[in-house]
Amino acid sequence: MRLVAAFLAAVTAVAIGVPVARADGDPASDYLLGQNLFLPFDAKIPATQSRQLSQLLTNAARAGFRIRVALISTRYDLGSVTVLYGKPQKYAEFLGAELFFAYRGRLLVVMPNGYGYSKGGKPLPLHGLAGLTPPGNSGTKLVAAAEIAVRKLAAAAEVKLALPHPSGGNQTASDRIKIIAIVLTAAALVGSWMLIRRLRTARARRQT
Repeated sequence: MRLVAAFLAAVTAVAIGVPVARADGDPASDYLLGQNLFLPFDAKIPATQSRQLSQLLTNAARAGFRIRVALISTRYDLGSVTVLYGKPQKYAEFLGAELFFAYRGRLLVVMPNGYGYSKGGKPLPLHGLAGLTPPGNSGTKLVAAAEIAVRKLAAAAEVKLALPHPSGGNQTASDRIKIIAIVLTAAALVGSWMLIRRLRTARARRQT
C-alpha cells in the first residue's frame, strides 16, 4: 500500500509540475487546453462579468459556434513570449499553433490595442469586427470587448447569440436567504419537538 501511495504521489507531482513549467512559457496555452477562457492574472475583473463571458462562450458552443478566448492585459500575461505583446493577430496564430494538438477551433485574442483571430494556428479574417475600437487596459473593458467581438463573429457566421444575464451577487444573496430560512425552520421544528416532549413528560409525571 505504501508503494502504491508513493507512486500516486509521484504521478500527481509530475502532473502538477508540467503545467507549471509550461505556464512560464505561455500561460494561456495551459488554461485553454481544458477550458474556453483565459483571463488576465491581475486585471481585477468582477466574478459576475467573467462568468457572463464564460456562459456566452458555452452558449456559443451549444449553438454550433465553438470559440475560445484569451484576454491579455499586460506583458506578464504572456509569460516568456512578451515579444508578442501589442501584436494580437500574431499572438492568436502563435497560441493557435500551441493548442493545435488539443484544440483546432476558432480562437480570439483580445489585447488593449486590438484583436487577433485564428483557427488551428492559421489567421482568420477580422471583417466581422470592423469598426470596433481598441478596448484599452482595463480588465472590465477587455471582457466587454470580448463579449461584443464574440457576438459579432458569431453573427458573421449566421449564429445569433444573446448576452447572458449577469448573475452572482443577487443569486448569492438569494441563496443566503434560503439557507437562513431553512436553518430557522429547522430550529423551530427542534424547539417544538422539545416542547412537546417536555409537556408529555410533565403529564406522565402527574398521572403517576
